[in-house]
Amino acid sequence: MAQLEAQEVTTVSKSAPVQVTQTTKTITPPPIQTEHPQKVFEKKKIIFRTYQVIWYILGVIEFLLAFRIFLRMSGAYPSGFVNLIYSLSAPLALPFRGIIKTSVDEGPVIEWSTFVAMMVYLLLAYGLVNLLQFIKPVTPDEVNKKVDSNA
Repeated sequence: MAQLEAQEVTTVSKSAPVQVTQTTKTITPPPIQTEHPQKVFEKKKIIFRTYQVIWYILGVIEFLLAFRIFLRMSGAYPSGFVNLIYSLSAPLALPFRGIIKTSVDEGPVIEWSTFVAMMVYLLLAYGLVNLLQFIKPVTPDEVNKKVDSNA
């Protein structure tokens, strides 16, 4: 643990009839240890790439689910491509099946549970990105700026 430096200053007052001695101690805190700027940059770069991966994965999931909704609503004939989209999106929509009743109107089907799935995946990605904010290195200037702007 770093030790504090102490400096003593003695002053003598000659204006008073009795000589008064006053001792003042000045304590200097140890310098703040900060990480090397290159290390901070590398950490922020990794976190930024993680953000990009999270949003990319969310985009793929949302695309598959939106395509599933479109194909079900249009009553698409089950061809190879349609079956591929259904088989890729089925595991993503399965946990939410049955939450809301599916609307059927003579052919086209509206899967409301797939809309719920899309919202849940969006909120999950948003939560992960905000969770990563806790491990992002910050500088004292960033802290002061954020604290002052929220005051």
